[in-house]
Amino acid sequence: MADGTSDSFDLVVIGGGTGGYAAAFRGAQLGLRVALVDKYRIGGTCLHVGCIPTKAMLESADFVDRIRHAGDFGISVGEIGLDLGVIADRRDGIVEKMTKGLMFLVKKHKVEYIRGTATLQGATIIKVDTTDDAGAPTGERTLTSKDTVLATGSRTKSLPGITPDGERILTSDHILRSRDVPASLIVVGAGAVGMEFASFYADMGTLVTVLEYAPAVVPLEDAEVSKELERAFTKRGIKVITSARFDAASVKADETGVRLLVGKEGAEPTELVAEKMLVATGRAANTDGVGLETTKAVVERTLVKVDPATMETAEPHLYAIGDIIGGLWLAHVAAHEGINAVTAITGGEVHPIDYVKMPRATYSRPQIASIGRTQAECERDGLPVKVGKVPFQAIGKAVIVGETGGFAKIIAHADTDEVLGVHLIGTHVTELIAEASAAMLFEATAWEIGAAVHPHPTLSEVLGEAALAVDGKSINF
Repeated sequence: MADGTSDSFDLVVIGGGTGGYAAAFRGAQLGLRVALVDKYRIGGTCLHVGCIPTKAMLESADFVDRIRHAGDFGISVGEIGLDLGVIADRRDGIVEKMTKGLMFLVKKHKVEYIRGTATLQGATIIKVDTTDDAGAPTGERTLTSKDTVLATGSRTKSLPGITPDGERILTSDHILRSRDVPASLIVVGAGAVGMEFASFYADMGTLVTVLEYAPAVVPLEDAEVSKELERAFTKRGIKVITSARFDAASVKADETGVRLLVGKEGAEPTELVAEKMLVATGRAANTDGVGLETTKAVVERTLVKVDPATMETAEPHLYAIGDIIGGLWLAHVAAHEGINAVTAITGGEVHPIDYVKMPRATYSRPQIASIGRTQAECERDGLPVKVGKVPFQAIGKAVIVGETGGFAKIIAHADTDEVLGVHLIGTHVTELIAEASAAMLFEATAWEIGAAVHPHPTLSEVLGEAALAVDGKSINF
């Protein structure tokens, strides 16, 4: 109980993912009595079957690649042995450590953590079918709240006519519980998830083929980034088929593997055979079965409509955040939305979230990081632009670490010099994009980014040089 005697709370958060726990902790920091209801384990998709375990695996893959090039640094190594069991143990250990860390924060903030399935009965009454840590039923509780934040997240989805079985046809959930390496793998979908797993398994020695319906991989990224990533993957021996077309009825899975007929749009299909297939074609919002029909909240195409500043639904005192409201479907975006919701609940000043200025990251090799508009989007919106682009091969630190592929591209308004988009592909670029995020938050110009001193030699210099290149003033390129 929240106070030892009652199931009454100031705030109930339903869903313990990144957005949910961020909202719960911020509510507690602001003096609210908070309950956090979680169906599975705190941390949600990101911690258990998403961001964290995937990046743990990719860190091992990056380490393998570095070892393969150890001779370039004057270091002799013997034959490299790969043990996915150990990689999986490390992955799972990281997840467990971070789960315990979150539970420590639950206690630190005096949030009541309730394991169970929550169902809305209106905005401020929540029925919870409670369970123990193993998921076994333990009873029922009815919570009342002054305000409720719904953060139930999303789940993997497949293509119509293709049913993942966990053996031959997999989702990312299956792979993140896997402890083996297939000899060959077909990845359907070349978004961030598909490209990250394609990158990992290629480093593990798997023969990987990527199928993408769109005419480019990572189709939401800037066109030059998409081309560079496809080039890098092809160089690594990964087969990439864009504008790929196949009939789900042609997909056959049995004890020998997976086979399907596939070809580029307008071309005759050929048979593709692999040991396993990963379907990485998006996610579905968890808005069914949570009781939204007992409220005035508006749901369109499974997504909850909210005020873009407060996150409040059409039902007073009911807020929704994260994947269930659509948008970018990213953990850090959900956290930002959760903080906005609680700020609004407690009477603080909030502003509509500018999703254009939300950073995005893909942890394949090479990595991708971006924020703002692509060049094509600027052209679509009629914005006059000037562009600076500098390759990593012009950056001393990139040469030192032996990772000179990729570039930084900065798009600025031709008249005002305001930064409209920053697009990076290359080594460790996911660590560099925060500078661009801060710059865009403060409406920086390209000149201001270029005038800021970037220490030498560091990879961050690529941003400074690209910013200077917007006006043709790059020093090192």
